[in-house]
Amino acid sequence: SLILANKRPHPYPIISLVHHLRCSELRPKWQNGIYRVVEKAYLQSVDGFIFNSETTKGVVNGLMDHGKPSVVAFPPTDRFGGAISETEIEERSKTKELNILFLGNVIERKGLITLLEAVQLLTLRQTQGSAFDFRLDVVGGLTVDPEYAKTIQTFIINNNLSSFVFLHGALNNQPLIEKLKSAHVHVVPSSYEGYGIVYLEGMGFGLPAIGTTLGAATEVIEDSVTGFLIQPGDAQSLAEKLQLLSERRDLLLEMSLAARSRYQRQPKWNQTASQIRDFLLSFLR
Repeated sequence: SLILANKRPHPYPIISLVHHLRCSELRPKWQNGIYRVVEKAYLQSVDGFIFNSETTKGVVNGLMDHGKPSVVAFPPTDRFGGAISETEIEERSKTKELNILFLGNVIERKGLITLLEAVQLLTLRQTQGSAFDFRLDVVGGLTVDPEYAKTIQTFIINNNLSSFVFLHGALNNQPLIEKLKSAHVHVVPSSYEGYGIVYLEGMGFGLPAIGTTLGAATEVIEDSVTGFLIQPGDAQSLAEKLQLLSERRDLLLEMSLAARSRYQRQPKWNQTASQIRDFLLSFLR
């Protein structure tokens, strides 16, 4: 929709804020080929880039040899205020039930089905005598992809997970904050994230994050320190990580505090905005 609007000559520089490219997502090769052609044409029509991550920058640079000015401006994530206290995190780690949180729209790319498959494996271990008390809260819009949401609901029913998995739909403000405060671990096994700000939001509440090795989650999550990185779709590995955190509460606490520390190191809005402003002003010199 912007390729024609950006057609040269134009009287001012056109800068693109690039979050992530559709052609980076997991889908059939022929479909990504179409996205690649369209996205490349668009990217060629602008004069400079603001990237949200080094991963996104690398994808664009790999798609086209552009030589255009760019800046990587990491997104701040302080909409909930400061991180919760270490004391709160320590007290929470002692509760018997492991509270798992999935925060994101219920769409295929976010990988909720992988998390449900991991939960199914954990329930099977319960029936085999392995003690594991847990609860999964799914917070995210159910109307973005109604067909996929129906698939999720059917999977929960067919696998007798209704006693463990709770779909809350989209939550905001205090109800969302309460879910973040009560959780122990934040799991979004997305097939691709252009950055993964949602992982950092959870880290502000001392939640170790579990994401995947594809995309920019690797820039946010330090494997086995602030969370875990698994291969996309690897439900077995995800189940093992969750059971480990449930059994090793000392490890859970250690990773929770490390996650909180990672959150506190993220740039603030004034830093990121200042960086972007300086970049934009450079086009006027």
